[in-house]
Amino acid sequence: MQTFSVALRLTSTRGLGESLSISLSISPARKIAFELLLELRRKPQSHSDVLLRSKQVEALSTLDKNLVTTLVMGVLRWQLVLQQRIREALTKSKSHLADPVQVSLELGTLQLLLLDRIPDHAAIFESVELVKQSGNQYAAGLVNAVLRKLAQSPKLEAGDAAAAHPAWMVERWVAAYGRETADAICRYDQLPPPTTIRHQAEGLQLEEAAFVVSARRVISGEVKAGVRIQDEGSQLIAELAGGGKEILDCCAAPGGKTAILAERNPAASITACDISPARLKAMQKNLPGLGIHFRVLDATQFPFEKQFDLVLCDAPCSGTGTLARNPEIRHRLTVNDLARHHERQVGLLRSAMHALRQGGRLIYSTCSLEAEENEDVVAEALKAEKGFRLLACEDQLRSLEHEGVLHAGTAERLSHRDFIRTFPGLYPGDGFFAACLVRN
Repeated sequence: MQTFSVALRLTSTRGLGESLSISLSISPARKIAFELLLELRRKPQSHSDVLLRSKQVEALSTLDKNLVTTLVMGVLRWQLVLQQRIREALTKSKSHLADPVQVSLELGTLQLLLLDRIPDHAAIFESVELVKQSGNQYAAGLVNAVLRKLAQSPKLEAGDAAAAHPAWMVERWVAAYGRETADAICRYDQLPPPTTIRHQAEGLQLEEAAFVVSARRVISGEVKAGVRIQDEGSQLIAELAGGGKEILDCCAAPGGKTAILAERNPAASITACDISPARLKAMQKNLPGLGIHFRVLDATQFPFEKQFDLVLCDAPCSGTGTLARNPEIRHRLTVNDLARHHERQVGLLRSAMHALRQGGRLIYSTCSLEAEENEDVVAEALKAEKGFRLLACEDQLRSLEHEGVLHAGTAERLSHRDFIRTFPGLYPGDGFFAACLVRN
């Protein structure tokens, strides 16, 4: 195994000129996890999933790659609780610790309080060495003392899950959905989400997913390149969209829903749009040979002369339904951000409504749990744009059950008045919202 070494020179009692060299090593997985967490701390808008696909991570063995993911995602999921435990263990109040010191403490605390297979001495020793190698040797004694103290403290448990989320976020979920559902969401967010693919794949042990017949959850095995990983909630939205001859996907990247639309409608003309040239280029590379028309544009300002009989508007959002998969969101999102998202989403939906021909269907969806991004957006857009009405999603889900696209009972579990909603923790997947509009 590759190691990062620190050499110590100790004077021997046998003579001033003699010395002993001792090599102290930091595992590559902990070293890289430390660097990625520093990157996220210094650049808060970075994304953990992008960093975990970086070249330095891909170069690791499978075992080390998995440890990097466990450490980075674990710290991000439990960071608020880890920071509180660290503050309580400090013998003197410190208003600020240097970033490398704080990150090494969080990494060490996570290993001590959550990861049973890592010996305490390894977690403490390597955290101290990370501080030294980062140029903060003065803090080595502090890190050692704090972690030794925390090694004797209670382990992290499911009951700590709510404290690992911003208080304002949990309070909103309790008010909107009740304490039981809010607790289920919080507990789910603290665990690695299941890996879900579409259809079968060689070399994997799979099981049926909860709602979508074509979806499969991975039980064991390594998902190879070329197999599309896609949360079941995302697959559900694309199945709900159904079919049409002229189809528009407004905010298409990364392309999972577009791929299902193409699969369901092989003879259709599909236009996929995204504001990001880079994301659209990556999507085009991943979906070759499907006859999709790709266009870089701002979906709030459609320049189309023609109209479409099916429009999918999967709007960019806060992502509060994906905190298990994207835990860093909870640390940078504020309640004030929701109003900004709402304004953008209303613009997107109204523009998408203009692109819909008479009798056509429009699916509006997000991976948010917040009303400002969901029901409130639909209500405002319907008030502003005349000639549209809301379709009951329950009827559409039942129709898809009869077609064999969805498992029986899906409509009963997911229908919430006129909308569809999936809750993390009440089913094993991300939280999604969907509404269906029709132009009279």
